[in-house]
Amino acid sequence: MNILSFDTSTKAASIALLKEDTLVGEIFINDKRTHSQKLMPMLESLFKLSDITMDDIDILAVCIGPGSFTGLRIAMATVKAMAHAKNLKIVAINSLESLAFNVSNSNKKIIPILDAQGKKLYTASYKFIDGEISEISPIEVKEIDELVEKIKECGEDVIMLGEGLDKCKDQFNMDLVEIASPDKNVSKASSIACLAKIKYERNIDIHNCYDIVPMYIRKSQAEMQYEEKQKRLKEVEESK
Repeated sequence: MNILSFDTSTKAASIALLKEDTLVGEIFINDKRTHSQKLMPMLESLFKLSDITMDDIDILAVCIGPGSFTGLRIAMATVKAMAHAKNLKIVAINSLESLAFNVSNSNKKIIPILDAQGKKLYTASYKFIDGEISEISPIEVKEIDELVEKIKECGEDVIMLGEGLDKCKDQFNMDLVEIASPDKNVSKASSIACLAKIKYERNIDIHNCYDIVPMYIRKSQAEMQYEEKQKRLKEVEESK
């Protein structure tokens, strides 16, 4: 079974090819170019270097979020088009469980975090139990200070990782917290592919090109600005 996976949920973009239990290849880049510029050249390179074509792919996998609204749409559109053209199933993986999978060798509670704008973070917590990833707390949006206090109150050793650390790493500088190494601290399509294999074999989170949707959790900045504008307009009308 060949699984082709995509992750453009954060600043990093990556694609990977998993053949049975072998990671055949992964292309990862974390720079300022837009994902729309990166993704197709990366895909072409992976196919060429791995000597495969789309006809060899059995399953697609994609990170559905939360994360960058624009980034999520780019990978989602690409995967939907491929699934439609080749009649393939798509396995959906959320960005926080994908990050947690990066540190599958840890016996600590794992807290991945992503920037949710302002002083907020997307977060959840996981733990590997008998070699399998288990969700301890679901995905939610938390204030940075709130998460800091929660970790202190819990008193349990944790390992933290994710792009959210870029803006608040110093606030988690405490004895209870281990910060993941740079190679583990970013979203990776290889983790998406490995999780997709597990979920596909268990018939979990499998979609087609029509019913898979991004996981946004919160409204986009544009939506919030529009709602605020509409609210002000309504107030003006009512005051007349």
